[in-house]
Amino acid sequence: MTFKVLQVIPSLASVRGGPTEVAINLTKVLRKRGINVEIVTTNDDGAEVLEVPLQKLVTYRGVPVRFFPRFDVELGRDRGFLFSPSLTQWLWENVRHYDILDNHYLFSYSSSCAAAIARRFNVPYTVRTMGQLSPWALAQSQRKKQVYAKLLERKNLNHAAAIHCTSLGEVADVRKFGIDSSTITLPLGVNLPETIPNAKKKLCYEYNLNPDWPVLLFLSRLHYKKRLELLLQALHQMPGERNFYLLIAGTGETAYINQIKKQIQDLDLEGNCRFIGFITGETKDLVLQGSDLFVLPSYAENFAIAVAEALAAGTPVVITPGIQIAPEIAQADAGLVVEGTTEAFVEAIAQLLQSPELRSQYGKNGRNLVQKRFVWDAIAKRLIPLYQTIIDNQPLPPEATTLLKSP
Repeated sequence: MTFKVLQVIPSLASVRGGPTEVAINLTKVLRKRGINVEIVTTNDDGAEVLEVPLQKLVTYRGVPVRFFPRFDVELGRDRGFLFSPSLTQWLWENVRHYDILDNHYLFSYSSSCAAAIARRFNVPYTVRTMGQLSPWALAQSQRKKQVYAKLLERKNLNHAAAIHCTSLGEVADVRKFGIDSSTITLPLGVNLPETIPNAKKKLCYEYNLNPDWPVLLFLSRLHYKKRLELLLQALHQMPGERNFYLLIAGTGETAYINQIKKQIQDLDLEGNCRFIGFITGETKDLVLQGSDLFVLPSYAENFAIAVAEALAAGTPVVITPGIQIAPEIAQADAGLVVEGTTEAFVEAIAQLLQSPELRSQYGKNGRNLVQKRFVWDAIAKRLIPLYQTIIDNQPLPPEATTLLKSP
């Protein structure tokens, strides 16, 4: 089985969060299985630009990528539209050389432009909505998204060969948006890390922490959507002595980070909180495995790569129902799913901090869940024949909409 796939994503910047990791890791695992996959994107890096060669195929983080210069058009809080005239020209000249396009993201120029051009040349494409059709997401910059959807996005979605959803909740969001294209329900993946002996001890040494205190981890893009403010308020209200640490791992806009630092100061949590920045590789594995608890009170996430990474590391999680793999986590007893209120998080965190046995059991269950459902190789194995079915212009099998439940 051989064909050529083009992954289209507005940005590969770390500040953009999980979608970057999805595009890179999916490309890696598909190429390992013999599929010719490339990525096309802009040189966006949040407030800056990536220092990368432009308008030619280069190797970036181990995968082939073509970067094009962005030209900012602000249509949202995080400047995610990322208009690029040179990318438009390249797509117009080259889309016909690919068998299928895999478009990541909505309400952004690269993906919308790629879909329109793919239709012009009769190249099939899929769309990953990345949680952007959830009620919370649609309420952000609502008027702009309504106009954009009417002009472009609904047409792009309704003419897609398939909408790639990561959960049955995301399928429901697609249907509520009025889209009747076929859907593929298949989770995103993570890599199972090598176990680090004495990870907690090594973590405490690395960051100068008291090894007798439990370590909570917030690992995500630093953005108001993730509700770090709620977590800090919950920690402020925790009963008893404040004998715990919170590691804050991630990057974000400077103004937001300064706001969080002020809140930490106001809540007298400076002795408990550590900002450790964007982490990757062995450092990330150490932080995930050495922490006692992973907490993410996000408003909404379609999959939440960081949550799955915590499960893979054997770290129990406390999350909200807005994270759409929450039902899988609750069913597997891999953590606690609680409403996004300060009181609920105080109770859940206190319960787990007081019970090392429960944390250990949740951690084992979480790793088992990842091994069964969320490893990249298994996901690629399921996705490849679906790509081929679409390329052959055949109907997707009925079971494609229930792949989330497959072992």
